[in-house]
Amino acid sequence: MRVVFVCVENSNRSQMAEAFARMAGAESCSAGSHPSGEINPQAIEAMKELGYDLSKHRSKGLEDLPSGRFDAAITMGCDGEYPSLLANHHEDWQIPDPKEMPPEQFREVRDLICKNVLALLSAG
Repeated sequence: MRVVFVCVENSNRSQMAEAFARMAGAESCSAGSHPSGEINPQAIEAMKELGYDLSKHRSKGLEDLPSGRFDAAITMGCDGEYPSLLANHHEDWQIPDPKEMPPEQFREVRDLICKNVLALLSAG
């Protein structure tokens, strides 16, 4: 499955979703409508706890995505529609931005993202 995840800054939610999809063996990428230019250190730490090195990722914009059609385009509650994303399936998960959350709540959002990614890939 080829999937793209989009949020606003591409520093937390979409980055973690991309990581979980990769961990599950899917071809995945992520982008932000207004990329921050960096990965949130809290996201790096949260994924490190699960054995994934998010520090090797970079915050990207929509223009940085690979061309072609995706099996699924998932937005993460950023209230945007992206008609330029060619995908067989579009879905919005309405996941809160954990950027300002304390570590325990940040992990809850991380785990929700993992659950959603695994469900998406199993429905594939």
